[in-house]
This record gives sequence, C-alpha cells and structure tokens, in this order.
Amino acid sequence: MRSLDIAATGMLAQQRNVEVVSNNLANMNTTAYMRRRTEFHDLIYQDLRRVGTTSSDAGTIVPSGVQLGLGVKLAAVYRIHEQGNLEATDNTLDLAVQGKGFFQVKLPAGDTAYTRDGTFQLDAKGNIVTHDGYELEPKITVPSTAIDVTVNQSGEVLVKIEGQVNFSNVGQIQIATFPNEAGLQAEGGNLMTETPASGKPTTGNPGATGLGSILQGFLETSNVNAVEEISNLISAQRAYEMNSKVIQTSDEMMGTLTTIR
Repeated sequence: MRSLDIAATGMLAQQRNVEVVSNNLANMNTTAYMRRRTEFHDLIYQDLRRVGTTSSDAGTIVPSGVQLGLGVKLAAVYRIHEQGNLEATDNTLDLAVQGKGFFQVKLPAGDTAYTRDGTFQLDAKGNIVTHDGYELEPKITVPSTAIDVTVNQSGEVLVKIEGQVNFSNVGQIQIATFPNEAGLQAEGGNLMTETPASGKPTTGNPGATGLGSILQGFLETSNVNAVEEISNLISAQRAYEMNSKVIQTSDEMMGTLTTIR
C-alpha cells in the first residue's frame, strides 16, 4: 500500500522542518545568526497511464493520464540573509556591519572564514581577534600604549597614544561580499566558509559601492522572528499529525483485508 510509504516521507519531512525551526529558536540570542527556512519538493511520480499517449487507432490523445506521487523530500535548508537589529553595547571592539558584507577571519589552518559577528577582543599581543582567538583579516594590532581606539564607518582603526594629540591609523578593516551568500558553508562558531556555490569573494573597504559600513559599539542581533517560528512549529506539528493519521488509516484498511474470509 503506497500510502504507508508516502505518509512516512511526509512525517520525515516535517521532522526535519521542526529541527530547523528548533535550531532557529535556539539561536534567537546568537549574535548575527541568520534564520533558516526549509524547502521541500515532491518525489518522482509513477505513471499508471501516461499523459499524451494515444488512446485509440483514430489518434485520440489521453489528456491527463494517471500519475501517482510517491511523497515529499527535503530539498534545501535556505539561509535568510536579512539584516538583524543593531543593538548598542558601547563596547569599544563591538562592531556591526550595516548593510552587505562579512568580516574576514583567519583560521588556524590558514584558511579564511567569514562572519557577521563583530564581538572582537584583543589578544596578548594586541591583535584584534574573535572570541575564539582567531585573528581579524587583514591583521590589525593595537599598540599597548593606546589609551583610546576608534573605528570609523570606513573601517579605519584609529588609536590615540598617551602624550600625542592626534589619532594614528593602525589598520584598515576590509569586508567581503559574495554573489550567492546563501551558498556559504556554515561551520559553527558563527563562521562560514567559501564554497563553489557561493562564488569568489569580493573584498573592499566598508562604505564602498555595494558594501556596508561599520558601526562601532553596536552588535547585530539574530533575525529570528519568534512569532513566525512558533507559527511554523504549529504548522509542522499539524502536518506531522495528519501524515501519522494517514498511516493509521492505511493500517486499518490493511487490517480489514486480513480479516476477510
């Protein structure tokens, strides 16, 4: 009985849907987290009577035929790259990208990762690093004698040295954009890496054409909408229940057949 297998694919699909929703809700307070959305597609169809075939010697054509669907499958988990809210923190090295672009981070293996999470700190050498100690790329070092650090909207890192009147430029933050941001591979830790689907990065100074600007003392919050996610959760739960009802009904129909004498 095909309905058993079809309903099973529906239950599995909704299980995956709930897993995506639960991950969104779990990351509601994760800095710069981008919510995910599930996309489904129908499975292959079985032709019991093929559409477009001739139904008589006179050349009459079957207008619709008989096709039976075999269920549903998870096609993709799509990442929504929508700007989250900007929350003031007044912390010197908390940075947010207002608009398009990712900070570049150098991984221990030498590869480059990309993130919207701008919670930066200084390591023992004065380098600007992430909360995991990965250096911001290009590398920027703040002198130990600096008494004030300012990052302007163009990404210039300016420091004031004790005894000096003017600020000194110690580095330039660059951000990257991609032709297909949804194609980036999420690695955890708020980091993403380049893939063939994302395309090659285009880097430049913040505020340039097509690139966002930097806001110092702000962090980007997640773009998860709790009300929308709860609504999606309820919808997935109802769909799961309906598919389980199909399995129950199919089982009862098979039970009826086995009791025929």
